[in-house]
Amino acid sequence: MGRDKTLMAMAAVVLVHLGVMLAHGSAHASARVDLPPAALAFVAVVIGIGPLAGLAWTLRNPRAGARLVGVTMAASLLFGLVNHFVIPGADHVAHVAGPSRALFGATAALLVITEAAGAALGLAHGWRPARRLA
Repeated sequence: MGRDKTLMAMAAVVLVHLGVMLAHGSAHASARVDLPPAALAFVAVVIGIGPLAGLAWTLRNPRAGARLVGVTMAASLLFGLVNHFVIPGADHVAHVAGPSRALFGATAALLVITEAAGAALGLAHGWRPARRLA
């Protein structure tokens, strides 16, 4: 995949991730699954703002912006996997009850997919050797 196609795919993934993140936040609210302040700060800064900031940064410096997208998406993936699928607690998909359970579980799974894709695309583009000008 060419550099421009990789960046376009990464941009699409970041924007889809934003939509999934907002839907997941809605599922959190309707299921009354509150996050502690530190986790909420991580979600806001790393999961929410980080990929968007990286995407914006690609306009000035494509490699550095892609690196920021890749790193924040990788951190988001780890956070989501641990909190939604590993550690038992209110944020675990198996512990959410009621009508919000399906949306919560589906959006948690979609976050894994978008974050894995964003991390792979961002890191692959960000650390790809620079093209030489001959």
